[in-house]
Amino acid sequence: MTFSLASWKEPLLNEIVNDELFGFDKRLTHAAGRKLPGRLNRKSLNIPRVSERYLMQHYVNLSQMSYSVDNGPHLLGSCTMKYNPKVSESLASLESASRVHPLQPVCTIQGSLQIMHELEGWLATISGMDAVTLQPAGGAQGEFTGMLITKAYFEHKGEKRTKILIPDSAHGTNPASAAMAGYEVVELPSRDGMVDVELLRRVVDESVAAFMLTNPNTLGLFEEKVGDIASILHSKGALLYYDGANMNAIIGKTTPGVMGFDIVHFNLHKTFATPHGGGGPGAGPVGVRLFLEKFLPVPRIVEAKGVYSLDYDKPDSIGKVHSFMGNFAVLLRAYVYILMNGSDGLLQNSERAVLNSNYLMHEISKSYDIPYKGLKKHEFVASAALLKAQKGVTALDLAKRLMDFGVHPPTIYFPLIVNEALMIEPTENLSKQSLDRLAELFNSIAQEDPALLHAAPHYTPVRRVNEVKAAREMIFRWQELQV
Repeated sequence: MTFSLASWKEPLLNEIVNDELFGFDKRLTHAAGRKLPGRLNRKSLNIPRVSERYLMQHYVNLSQMSYSVDNGPHLLGSCTMKYNPKVSESLASLESASRVHPLQPVCTIQGSLQIMHELEGWLATISGMDAVTLQPAGGAQGEFTGMLITKAYFEHKGEKRTKILIPDSAHGTNPASAAMAGYEVVELPSRDGMVDVELLRRVVDESVAAFMLTNPNTLGLFEEKVGDIASILHSKGALLYYDGANMNAIIGKTTPGVMGFDIVHFNLHKTFATPHGGGGPGAGPVGVRLFLEKFLPVPRIVEAKGVYSLDYDKPDSIGKVHSFMGNFAVLLRAYVYILMNGSDGLLQNSERAVLNSNYLMHEISKSYDIPYKGLKKHEFVASAALLKAQKGVTALDLAKRLMDFGVHPPTIYFPLIVNEALMIEPTENLSKQSLDRLAELFNSIAQEDPALLHAAPHYTPVRRVNEVKAAREMIFRWQELQV
């Protein structure tokens, strides 16, 4: 006997179409004595008319288009895009951590306060500082907090200091943070990629409040004369501020305290593998020497006989820079990372970051110019200036082409003191096999036809766009398609 689908399909479809709730309404009415409500009117909600399945399919596909450190190499120089261990994510997601409320009585959050208090102590040890606040919500806010502490310190002393010095290779947030705190920003030109110590000696006077310095700097060079730099600043009563963006290169080898710095900010995502980007939340703790501790934000977490409490009685404090004690879930991730690695693991991470950086630099040096020769630390800056002069290929072309091979491109055109800059940081997470593949890609792309590179990327969901237009005319809205 042959079964024909058509023999029953049409009557069934008619029944489904005719019944308000796909044919079940009548049976439910007869069986239960009541009727289900009518179908929700989507038009009144002004939402797209699309099924749940296709909606999920759309967003899953979008998520697969997004690139992260879980997808592959992420070479973003200066920003240290480290892999985030999943054990940290799991522990931060536990109900005992994620559902704690900052307005709970202190006696009910002793464990949370203990974690933060211990993290402050660990960060103080790592940085060589005497006290740390976890309150700032990111590196830039940490910088701003450091500038507010600097301002409070000199106001407390009755000194009017108006200038903050920065090198021309500084991160862009440095001058912004200083200006927001009301200071005049003075940029100092570098010499051989590093601080011009003699120039610094001439410009530092009693009007200078602090010098903001990243060490190693954005070229990956360690400021070997940092001791002289500290002496020059301190001889005039000024402070030395440490931008902690590149701390991943020095942990276990030295500390900002040993170098002579007075204030430090940490980028927890760059050194201790917490999430980075997306607008936050983040964490940018600040450490200070003992004579600056009284200016730290309130509340301070204090411990007495195993009991933790919040101390607001700090009359010289700059006040709050963030609600409550900071972003606890991010701080917990950093706590777990430090606990997992220990002092030996943190040292090994720094050593591998430096090794990976120098290995990759050596492997691509035949195809790219490497300004400022010598040993680099966790990152290095290559230049496409020769390729541009010979073939018309720019750093932007090279970065776009890398995307075709599933590699997140490095930072380009920064620092500004390097023409056609490619700022590359492989971090400690990449294996030798990954580094060899990256070197092969960099070298092979440098040999490709310029026309191919000018049109890259070729295989990404979105091709090359007018980036200036996209930045100035951002349009993010859903519009119903009229058919």
